Amino acid sequence: MRTLGVDLAAATRKTAAAVIEWGNGTARLVHLSLEVGDEEIVRLFSSSDMTGIDCPVGWPDAFLPFIAGHLALDAHPVLDHDGIEGRRLLAYRDTDRFVTRQTGLIPLSVSADRLAHPAMRCAVIQAKIARDYGPQPRDGSGRLAEVYPAASLKIWGLPARGYKGRGGAETQQLAGILGGLKHAAPWLDLAEYDDQLAGSDDMFDALIASLTARAVALGASIRPDAGHARAARTEGWIHLPTGGLHGLNRG
Repeated sequence: MRTLGVDLAAATRKTAAAVIEWGNGTARLVHLSLEVGDEEIVRLFSSSDMTGIDCPVGWPDAFLPFIAGHLALDAHPVLDHDGIEGRRLLAYRDTDRFVTRQTGLIPLSVSADRLAHPAMRCAVIQAKIARDYGPQPRDGSGRLAEVYPAASLKIWGLPARGYKGRGGAETQQLAGILGGLKHAAPWLDLAEYDDQLAGSDDMFDALIASLTARAVALGASIRPDAGHARAARTEGWIHLPTGGLHGLNRG
């Protein structure tokens, strides 16, 4: 099995990709890159069994009617979201609220925060994948699943905050988390990429996304139940691992 992890940014410069090959109780990081363009992501997707992408794959269901109503001067769908609670439905998806309940982490809003630009790029990438290899369900039941590295780290018992950025404290924190990951997953061969991972939170997040993609492929992630299934199909669904790192190298 090959799993691809993508840490998607609005700009190619900050986008990273990691590919892990799995087999015989071991795993090896065989590809790690930064400054990854759309066509490279699509190419890597084509040769991978499961892809985990760190970016929203959809928008809140309430968002489109709200914008369409505003555009058409139709007051009703706009007034349906009057007040702070109404605006929260525009800002956060069902899966975002689920992740917060499960982990205590609050994902950034795809419609009202810095994720808007990466999500637009993600939509284009999904369209390119659909054009070449068929549409991928937004609930992660195909070969593409939305992941959230910070949540995966927290579930696996590793620090999930404080490593983003280029400062000395952030770099030291990232190196510590990488050391913790290697200790918790001694079967993971990072090949010659240790220094790159310790120096780039983007590459590190791509690695965590690839590990989470493995959990999805093994059925070791939380799937949307009946109460969340409808929204997951349209808005997307963040896959949270259900077990520890030790279970990823089975089979």
